[in-house]
Amino acid sequence: MRRVASGATIAIAVLLSACGDDPTPPTYGTTPELPAPQRGLLPSMKIAAKTGWGNDRPTVPDGYAITAIATGLRSARQVLVLPNGDILVAEGKGGEDAPALRPKDIIAGYLKEQGASPLKPGNRLTLLRDADGDGSYEGRTVFAENLNAPYGLALIGNRLYVANQNALVRFDYSPGQSRASGAPVKIADLPSEINHHWTKALTASADGLSLYVGIGSNSNVGERGMMAEQDRAMIWQVDAGNGAHRPFATGLRNPAALAIQPGTGQLWAVVNERDELGPNLVPDYLTSVRQGGFYGWPYSYWGKNVDRRIQPQDPRAVATALAPDFALGAHVAALGIAFSAPAMGTRYENGVFVGEHGSWNRDVPVGYKVVFVPFRDGRPAGPPVDFVTGFLQPSGKARGRPVGVAIDPRGALIVADDLSNTIWRVAPVQAVAEGVRLPD
Repeated sequence: MRRVASGATIAIAVLLSACGDDPTPPTYGTTPELPAPQRGLLPSMKIAAKTGWGNDRPTVPDGYAITAIATGLRSARQVLVLPNGDILVAEGKGGEDAPALRPKDIIAGYLKEQGASPLKPGNRLTLLRDADGDGSYEGRTVFAENLNAPYGLALIGNRLYVANQNALVRFDYSPGQSRASGAPVKIADLPSEINHHWTKALTASADGLSLYVGIGSNSNVGERGMMAEQDRAMIWQVDAGNGAHRPFATGLRNPAALAIQPGTGQLWAVVNERDELGPNLVPDYLTSVRQGGFYGWPYSYWGKNVDRRIQPQDPRAVATALAPDFALGAHVAALGIAFSAPAMGTRYENGVFVGEHGSWNRDVPVGYKVVFVPFRDGRPAGPPVDFVTGFLQPSGKARGRPVGVAIDPRGALIVADDLSNTIWRVAPVQAVAEGVRLPD
């Protein structure tokens, strides 16, 4: 490992001496300004070194308070708020079977580990309970364990669904239950060979008949060959009863989090786009997902911008590629999405919160925060607004990295932080003081 670290240090030092600072054009919004691709011997690679929170906590806007409602978890990734207010936390980490193809992959793997929690992943679901509704979650139990890198979570009636890295499974669930009553039942196998992108995002349709599963690609831009991408870089629609599945939308490099828009039933996703085209390309994005839609990967990005690295090219596929709805910025690593609620306050009641895990592949870090994307008439409208920050210190060290986000029944924002292994809760100060939901 010391040899790899030394090699990484040398390679990055050589690269950065040539690159200098990363420019930051506005690569967010509905019509982002995309720079020309940049290619070099190696892409920019830099991860924020880990440090602790101490007595500090993340920064939130005036009028809001943030508290740590759980600490000491193991790779806290996604959260699901149950109807009674209990919170399930998926703790896991996968992808160990993805072999490195190039020196860049070895360096990148080493760097990513420097920005991750050193704790062994829990591979379990932990349940948090606030029995008296005061915002302090005094109850904590292991709901299920011995899972295989659990990530996506969804509840339909009395069935709890979990997307492991290799299979979609379900548990029986009753309101107030604190531990699973039995072993999980497999609903469907999920693509798991190599597992370059191991996370399997999950949400349930508004009618409860279907599950949507986000399955990331097995490579950056197809360098493992397209046979390795079979059934990947897409969102599956799965029958919640019998597990039958079909592609719902394709060409999505890594759909890392999914959500259903309240009132419309529309599926939305945040997607991590490709690397090695420069520090400001390609923007990760937030988008509504059209059934049967193709979103470009690997042949094009942001609609019909052709990626020349892909051979042979596919002009017919590119001609059908859809442009996403909203660019979040290149390399922010969006891993969480949650539609807001009126109790979050007037400024934040209409839109989505996005957990941005943070970059590892540009010189000047981006992401490492939770942003709010305002909506108007059901669509993104306006630039993203910083909502939870302070994960990245001015010194460049990271105290935390946000992943999954959710809204609880009282309208508070729940944030999973997989670096400090903390669950944070953000609520308007009035709601915190009164211990009740704010009036509309």
